[in-house]
Amino acid sequence: MKRTYQPNNRKKAKKHGFFARKVSNILNSRRKKGRKRICK
Repeated sequence: MKRTYQPNNRKKAKKHGFFARKVSNILNSRRKKGRKRICK
């Protein structure tokens, strides 16, 4: 039986990566707040 978590870096990046954040406006709100780090 396969395990539940089958890691896939590309899929992960598409969901949670820099460009995913760029599209959803999270980056701008974090910039406004003056975050030291905008994206991991």
